[in-house]
Amino acid sequence: MIRKFEFEAEIYETLSCLPMAARRKLDAVGIKIGRSQWALLSRGERLMICHAPANSPDEIAALRLFIDEAVLAKAGSRPAELPEGARRSARPPAKLPSQLAAHAGALGVPIVQSAWDTLDDDERYALVKLGGGATPSHNLRAALTELLGARNR
Repeated sequence: MIRKFEFEAEIYETLSCLPMAARRKLDAVGIKIGRSQWALLSRGERLMICHAPANSPDEIAALRLFIDEAVLAKAGSRPAELPEGARRSARPPAKLPSQLAAHAGALGVPIVQSAWDTLDDDERYALVKLGGGATPSHNLRAALTELLGARNR
């Protein structure tokens, strides 16, 4: 089952971009699919990546093999390997990242540790991906509003 967020609702119609659930799985299996590689995959292959389980070592290995073979067949190249640090990002931190807090505050949607503590790993992952880097995503405000709601008060 894929975790769907309202802030990326338009993505689920066409799967023209990688949804957060698929991005998290790719981080967990240790590979990066380029936008052009993703576009070459069939809708069925994209859906499989989105919905395939990736919790146990066997599931991760099977998903990695599927993605590797599908991308190679369609794009003629393998997905890029992720460094260990990027792989660890699939498991978001328990402590609110300071860069994310700064970006959220700058957008007028401050986040505090007690609100961060109420979020599940999928929600934390999405917020870190959208706002944990040097430049926040255009979707960060929508994600913060959706995921924090009244929790941040």
